[in-house]
Amino acid sequence: MSGSLPVPGATAHRLFIRKISMQLFDLTGLVAVVTGSSRGIGRAIAERLAEHGARVVISSRKLAPCQDVADAINARHGADRAMAVAANISSKTELQALIDATRQRWGRIDVLVCNAASNPYYGPMAGISDDQFRKILDNNIVSNHWLVSMVAPEMTTRKSGSIIIISSIGGLRGSPIIGAYCISKAADMQLARNLAVELGPHNVRVNCIAPGLIKTDFAKALWEDEKLLAERNQSTPLRRIGDPDEIAGAAVFLASKAGSFMTGQTLVIDGGVTI
Repeated sequence: MSGSLPVPGATAHRLFIRKISMQLFDLTGLVAVVTGSSRGIGRAIAERLAEHGARVVISSRKLAPCQDVADAINARHGADRAMAVAANISSKTELQALIDATRQRWGRIDVLVCNAASNPYYGPMAGISDDQFRKILDNNIVSNHWLVSMVAPEMTTRKSGSIIIISSIGGLRGSPIIGAYCISKAADMQLARNLAVELGPHNVRVNCIAPGLIKTDFAKALWEDEKLLAERNQSTPLRRIGDPDEIAGAAVFLASKAGSFMTGQTLVIDGGVTI
């Protein structure tokens, strides 16, 4: 007989597969802190974590933009799904206040996403000032160490937790204009490996995501020039730069049961640039 007929049990099978998939990526009941989440990659990650059931803490330097994101998430998913806490990653005191506020509101932290970073200098390493170099290293490495130190004890006690550090493909290769930033991002990858060894026996996972060029305000200097953008597109196998939401799915994977056997690794998401 020609034509397509429903296969017996096909609908039930699809529903079963969908249920298993939802369970693998289900974050219901988990609490996630996402730094630098008022825009760009951090916001996309927070929105997708919330979409999959997590409560999320939106944090960056200024409270108003954070509150706007939290309000949008609460409007979409129901009250008490997101909260806003301003914190500057250069201040250990403010980061501790961020963690304390989260615990006071929701009692626990299951997922930490270290997304916030700084890059105050573009140009050859010979021209960078000591203060600029120190700011990059402090904000992109030391602040992540602080945050992990603040959340790891409760995760190890519970024997459960996922820590995600947003690195960069800059950490995998050299650059004539963002060298110090690349150094900091390479260090983040090693930070994740070391922490994975230390925390792994307690079932706490630590991984990195290394995005390529993503269309964010943070990377605007690298993509707003049409000539440079055309050159990057031509050298990228997918022939385009990325979107923040294309990084968010990896964070959901690493935060969920789907990523429960992955630690100490760096997921490269760059449209094929590094191949």
